[in-house]
Amino acid sequence: MGTILITGGSGLIGSALTAHLRQGGHEVRWIGRTAAGSDGVAGFAWHPGLGAPDEAVRDVDHVVHLAGAPIADKRWSNERVRELTTSRTAGPEALWQAARRTGWRPRSFISASGTGWYGAGRWSDPLDERAPPGHDAIAGITTAWEEAADRWAPHARVVKLRTPMVLARTGGALPRLARLARFGLASPLGDGRQVMTWVHLDDLVSAYSGALFNEDRQGAYNVAAAEQPDNRTFMRTLARVLHRPFVMPAVPGIALRAALGGIADVLLGGGPLRTERLEATGWRCAHPGLEAALRDLLR
Repeated sequence: MGTILITGGSGLIGSALTAHLRQGGHEVRWIGRTAAGSDGVAGFAWHPGLGAPDEAVRDVDHVVHLAGAPIADKRWSNERVRELTTSRTAGPEALWQAARRTGWRPRSFISASGTGWYGAGRWSDPLDERAPPGHDAIAGITTAWEEAADRWAPHARVVKLRTPMVLARTGGALPRLARLARFGLASPLGDGRQVMTWVHLDDLVSAYSGALFNEDRQGAYNVAAAEQPDNRTFMRTLARVLHRPFVMPAVPGIALRAALGGIADVLLGGGPLRTERLEATGWRCAHPGLEAALRDLLR
């Protein structure tokens, strides 16, 4: 059994991963801007200039870095992009300060990342992990995120999981999309032809668990379900699962940009991803099809 320190442990992915790890008999600790913990999970806070407290990292075997401000919660301004970036680089830096002070070295540093690495444009050919980063705002955020994790590479095994939209029952985007669909407002965004990659929360937790405890895994991995529909198909499938009509006109891209700023380009862009590298490690997607996944989550 091991001791795992999670940044952003109280979030959607962190909470699910914590439950999975504790069920397996592992000790889990959380660390973030506040010392919030949970039942059976100790919480610690990092502090600018001081890093993480010694007791947070003592005897920790693995780190999972999930902390980061929500991408789609606010309109993107230059200040918001800086906030999104620093919220993803602060955790590795705080832990690095603790490592320098104490000599602590975890066995692995597993970091969240995003498919935003490839940028907010559109592409038609499936991309694997060897594709270069994009050159726009979302790619800049994600590049900084991965560079913060890679700083640990001389001292720990580093794994970065490039994750698309996570579908879950009680958090993330799905409850909000389902609420619109239930009111008959399920609409494609823009022309609706952009590929909408996704992953079921259970499959993502499985990917994190495998990254933690399999020492042959290293570097970046795409994590996505096998079925990668376009946006129009996604919204039509959601409406069908909820027994609601799909008759609303598309939301024009210009209206999205006016309302949301730079995040609109992320919603209007995207493309298919290859996941063979992760599958070659033994990871299997238990929820490869969209309609079955939605029925599982929305039943």
